[in-house]
Amino acid sequence: MDTGLVYLHNILRWIILILLLISIFKSLSGWLNKKTFTASDAKLWLFTMLAGHITLLLGLYQVLLGRFGIFKISLPADANIMTDPKYKFYRFFWVEHPVTMIIAIALITIGRRNAKKPIADNLKFKRAFWFFFIALLFILAAIPWPFREVVGRPLLPGM
Repeated sequence: MDTGLVYLHNILRWIILILLLISIFKSLSGWLNKKTFTASDAKLWLFTMLAGHITLLLGLYQVLLGRFGIFKISLPADANIMTDPKYKFYRFFWVEHPVTMIIAIALITIGRRNAKKPIADNLKFKRAFWFFFIALLFILAAIPWPFREVVGRPLLPGM
């Protein structure tokens, strides 16, 4: 089950990245071209937020109860995951990755919340663009890319 959840979490990463890139493009286009905010924009932002929240829930389960979860792994009493290089894996997956992703999903949620506010369409697009763009930067920084030492994961599950 743990392997399946890791694979699902990995696949959802790509869905979030695609939806986020489309959301960024549409919000930038709407902002610069002074377009009218439509129901399709709101739905796209909703799907982006939902994909983020589902992925976050799967990730939090893995951090706590997964194969290398906080409640499944017993580190030595003197282990300092924040400073000791031999615990870099745990620092990344227990602290850096979850905290950064929680911030990113919060930014996506705030950006999506703009769709419900009674403000000018241009301002909706502008705010959404910046929240989505910053969220994308956080996500890209916290993904365990294959080139990252110790914490790297394959681009697609099972590879």
